[in-house]
Amino acid sequence: MTSGGGHDGSATSLGWLVMVALGIVYVVWGSTYLAIRVVVEDLPPMASASWRYLCGGLILGALLTARGGLRRLRATPAELAGTAFLGLMLPALGNGVVSVAEHMGATSGVAALLVASVPLWVIVWRSAAKDRPPRRTFVGVLLGFVGLVVLLAGAGFGGEIDVVASLLVVFAAMCWSFGSWTTPRLTLPKDPFVIAVYEMLFGAVVLLIGAAARGEHVLPTAAPLEAWLAWVYLVTFGSVVAFTAYVWLLSSAPISLVATYAYVNPVVAVFLGWLILNEVVTASIALGGAIVIGAVAVVVSGERPARRRSRWATARR
Repeated sequence: MTSGGGHDGSATSLGWLVMVALGIVYVVWGSTYLAIRVVVEDLPPMASASWRYLCGGLILGALLTARGGLRRLRATPAELAGTAFLGLMLPALGNGVVSVAEHMGATSGVAALLVASVPLWVIVWRSAAKDRPPRRTFVGVLLGFVGLVVLLAGAGFGGEIDVVASLLVVFAAMCWSFGSWTTPRLTLPKDPFVIAVYEMLFGAVVLLIGAAARGEHVLPTAAPLEAWLAWVYLVTFGSVVAFTAYVWLLSSAPISLVATYAYVNPVVAVFLGWLILNEVVTASIALGGAIVIGAVAVVVSGERPARRRSRWATARR
């Protein structure tokens, strides 16, 4: 009886931690839509993303070292290779390519809709690996996509669709989803915070190489104060806080549950636009947001982290 109660308590604690981490990713990454928009207007997209992840990795690494010494950051060659792959898939191709696409002309509405395809791509990877998600997860994912269509149609796409830029966003979503899906299957450090450090640092290197190849200024240049303030926000909250929470979630919760961030982020972005920029919230936007929240509830109920913890822990080993 005692051991069973302890197990239930541990599962409950894990569930609460997952919900808190999800809330951070939902809100913070939703707010970064505004910050990224400000940054790419005055700073090179891929180079500024490289600086962002480099600083984020160094800050988090310094915090871990202060608490546990340099040995906290130890990793085997195989573990470093795993984090390097994730750095390529998530920060570099997943985030950096989106920044380039928006710089090329992809509107925020179209980009948000295309990035919201991440849960759909995750289902593709899971199905290809014969890990068929529950029917409720399928329903929740499709319902969330419908809600985003309603929401973004109500908000307006804000301009003509750039086909090349939009295809880049699709490619970025595919890379991000594949990297997220493979995380529990790679040889990685046991500490998810250490994973986040090396993932951001490796991603920063790839982004810097990409920036140089594109002819961007690889060193920081003069820019308006608001651009640098937005960049600082992306480093601290977007990378150190939210990205670290996301990496922890990938090792602690079902991927279909984690991927719901792609649906909630645009809802948060619309709300912040209404709150900060006094943008009008129409009935279509309100309806779309309600559908998205309902879809997340469906996925959460079908992918409870406590119930699936053992399977995911096995996959990590």
